[in-house]
Amino acid sequence: MTAADGRAAGVPRRSERVTTLELFFDLVFVFTITQLSAVLAHDLHTDGLAHVAIMLGLIWYMYGGYAWLTNAIALDEPLNRVLLLAGMCGYLVIALAVPTAFAGSGLTFGLAYVAVVGVHAWLFAHAAGADAANALVRLAPSNFAGAVAVLAGGALGGTAQVVLWSAALLAMWVTPRIVGGDDFDVAPAHFVERHGLVIIVAIGESVVAIGIGAAELAIDAELVLVAVLGLLLSAALWWTYFGGDDARAERALMRLGRRERAHAALDAFGFAHLPLLLGIVCVAVGLKKATGHAYDPLETGPALALAGGAALFLLGDVWFRVVLRIGRSLPRAVGGVVALATVPLGTEVAAVAQVAALVVLVAAASLVSVPGGAPAGRLDVQAETS
Repeated sequence: MTAADGRAAGVPRRSERVTTLELFFDLVFVFTITQLSAVLAHDLHTDGLAHVAIMLGLIWYMYGGYAWLTNAIALDEPLNRVLLLAGMCGYLVIALAVPTAFAGSGLTFGLAYVAVVGVHAWLFAHAAGADAANALVRLAPSNFAGAVAVLAGGALGGTAQVVLWSAALLAMWVTPRIVGGDDFDVAPAHFVERHGLVIIVAIGESVVAIGIGAAELAIDAELVLVAVLGLLLSAALWWTYFGGDDARAERALMRLGRRERAHAALDAFGFAHLPLLLGIVCVAVGLKKATGHAYDPLETGPALALAGGAALFLLGDVWFRVVLRIGRSLPRAVGGVVALATVPLGTEVAAVAQVAALVVLVAAASLVSVPGGAPAGRLDVQAETS
């Protein structure tokens, strides 16, 4: 296919890679993942999980907005860099407010969220191309209405906060599906790399959780065993996502026309990445609780966090694969369901038994799903979907 043919099919002329400023932004964003893990570790009950899910949904929506933004603007312009740094400051304040967002700091969370939405809208309007700016015009009312609802909920607190934040979450995520994103011109290489970087940094949070759980504990065989198994579970999550699917995702987006690519990017990297990130948060909490207690049974909460986190990650990856039609997904779907069956191993046998079982399960589901045994990144997308 000629270059002209590619442009006719909607393939972007540019193929920029992620800049160090964007990676810096991602590091600030992932601090919110650390904070969300701390919230869930402190309150491993239905309310705690609901609060974490609501906050993650709001935070991830606007992270996605900034990923689409940096996909469309030039970051070598000093003003664009300064404003992106302003957005990072907003994210930092959000992260600082997360631990007590439903117990006193909801207003701070809301004010920072309004700032993040405002910076995002200004940059899109003034630094992006005309098509992208026009697309944002259709999204801006919902984004600002959601931000105001978050602000109002944070100021009111209590049940009103839960209701308003849930309504904001629903409205902001549903609106792009209604108004569409046909005017956005997604650059596949940049888009895939940007989301891959945030996933790998977030997986690093589960490794950090092992270190936090091991703080001030004696370095003995029990601690080393559960720490190594925890690292292997994190590695299995990494393999699930990065065992070639990132390269296949890029090629799958390249093969789509402009409109179809925008829709696939929203579904695969927006919606499907929510369970991936929530799964990482849950696994991190479970590993933190298991570290230092390898031979002891877990309480129900940590055992459910481990099993549920692995299940969410696998099922989120299935969603991601199905949207982009890359690779076989059934083994991972089965693995996600079977992961929940490991809870009794944790509660009735020992933490180390459940973690070990999840390592084997996630690794097996990922390896079985690799199409044809060919080297990662060297497979034709059409063949992978057969």
